[in-house]
Order: sequence, then structure tokens, then C-alpha cells
Amino acid sequence: MIQTDILIIGAGPVGLFTVFEAGLLKLRCHLIDSLGQPGGQLTEIYPKKPIYDIPGYPSVLAGELVDNLMEQIAPFNPGFTLGERAETIEKVGEKMYQITTSKGTVHQAPVIMIAGGLGCFEPRKPPIPNINDYEDRGVAYVIRDPEVYRNRRVLLAGGGDSALDWTIFLADVASEVILVHRRDSFRGALDSVEKVMELAEAGRIKLVTNAEVRGIKGEGKVTALTVKIEDTETDIAVDDFIPLFGLAPKLGPIAEWGLQIDKNAIVVDTRDYSTGVDGIYAIGDINTYPGKLKLILCGFHEGTMAVQSAFSYIYPDKKLSFKYTTVNGIEGLPKEATAELAQ
Repeated sequence: MIQTDILIIGAGPVGLFTVFEAGLLKLRCHLIDSLGQPGGQLTEIYPKKPIYDIPGYPSVLAGELVDNLMEQIAPFNPGFTLGERAETIEKVGEKMYQITTSKGTVHQAPVIMIAGGLGCFEPRKPPIPNINDYEDRGVAYVIRDPEVYRNRRVLLAGGGDSALDWTIFLADVASEVILVHRRDSFRGALDSVEKVMELAEAGRIKLVTNAEVRGIKGEGKVTALTVKIEDTETDIAVDDFIPLFGLAPKLGPIAEWGLQIDKNAIVVDTRDYSTGVDGIYAIGDINTYPGKLKLILCGFHEGTMAVQSAFSYIYPDKKLSFKYTTVNGIEGLPKEATAELAQ
């Protein structure tokens, strides 16, 4: 059993920054995430995409922001349960919740911070009847380790940022890269579209538009894909098929936790982003309130306010005195090394 002060559901940027704010108050944190690594959408969908509205960063890559957040919270030694989804919640004491994950891992904490972004993510799959038979046998919906595709024949499908970015990246990794898109225009960043076009003109990738994958062939693993190009179907020999049509957000089991839900989001009080259930808060894109903006920087604010309230909930008899990090520093680091983290 894992015990902590604050159990954070979701290890995206908002959940990670909440660890920092909690650490300043000497509150221990543990994070649960259904994805296999911290960072949420930033890591899973667009790690190489620049973000322009983080204070102090004219531009920062999504993956770099996650790395910086991980470095920032390192002094507070948070725990992680990754690749597991928070399933059930129950009250096991006056001020104690128990959450059990999809793999049976049990966690206990007096405070729950739900920072699950848009909820649990499930891949949007193409309508190919037998695609489930080839999952992890040549079919993947996300790319976690590009080295898996070293010197292999890879076909990607999609027209958004993820499909474009990975096509560009894998051009230097795979022996053959084919990008299939059902239209001849793309939804992704113009710069990425131009790079893909340049790679296609140089013969480094093959670009197939006005087309879609209609079938998968192979005994036990993918060996070929049936692609419909306009009115003609043809088989293309490949080792891997990566349909990148995005991830569909779902609130998942959290919807059954007795919280007030409005349009797949959790209703909160903007004084402290509490849910109306003692000890449970919702921060970031997963919550809703009048004037809500789904921005990372807004989630940082929400997490900060929620942690202040959580301290008073856990320790009602202790007086909370707000101090700047430039005055107190951060435990485990010299004060001069923490000036840049001033609030």
C-alpha cells in the first residue's frame, strides 16, 4: 500500500507543478497516471511541439517543459504509479481516501487532487475490422521509443501535428517511411507540412494523399497493408502501422465517484478548486467553472490555490504562513540555486 499526503490523479504539467507547490508546504505527493510516463499530452502526443504561453519562456518545446517540471520537483521526491488508471475510491477513515488502480495498486491519502487533463485517453482507431488482432504486433497508436522502428518499414496514417512530426523524425530512423492521409491538405503546423513536402520531394519519405488504409495482412504480425488510393486498392509491404488520429478523452471511472459533472468536466469552487466533497479537488482541464480557460498556466494557478486549501484541510490547527521561495529557499537546495523559482 502507498500512503501520502496528497494523491494526484494525472501526471501532466498541472499535476507535476502541484507537487512543487505542495513540497513548499512540506506535503508529500504521489501521482497516478494511465500513461506510461509523466507529462500527459505534452509527452504522449506532441513532445516536439513548441508552446508559447508559459511565463518566462518565449517558446518551449512541450517535452522540454515536462523535463523542466520534473527537475523542479525532484527535491521533493514524489512517487509515481504509471501505466495504471485510478479505478475506485472509498472513504476508509474520517480524513482518509483509498484509491485502487486498474492493476490493483492501493493508495491512501487524506487529499485527492484530480489533475487528469481531459480525462483518460483512448486512441482513435481507424475502422479496420481486424486491427485489434495486430495491436503490439506491428500496430501502435502512440510512439514511445522511436528506436523500435530503426531500419524498419513504417507506414503512418494521419494529417495532424503528431503524424507530421513523427514522419519527420522517423525519416532519420526507419529504412522506409510512408505517410498516408485521406486528404491532400493537412491540419498540422505549416512548418511541419513544408518539411514533410520537402522530404517527399527529396525521396526520403513517400507521401500518399487522398488515400486511406483499409486492411491489414500478415500471419501473427503485420506484413502488409491494403491502401485505397482514390478508387484503387493496393497492398504495401510494411513492418509497422502507426495510425495517428489522436486520443479520445474520457472522464473514465472518475465519473462514478459522486462528483458534480457538467459536460464531461468536474464542477469546482473557484475559491480553492474544491469539488464539494471534502478533501477532493479538481485542477487543470478536467474541471469547469464560469470563465474557465483550458490553459496550462491557469492550471498552475489552480493547483497552487488548491494546495493552500489542502494544507488547512489536513492540518486545521496549524497556521499557514505564506513566504516567497526567494526568502525561504527550497529544502534540499541552497537558496541561491532557487532564486529562479520565485513565485
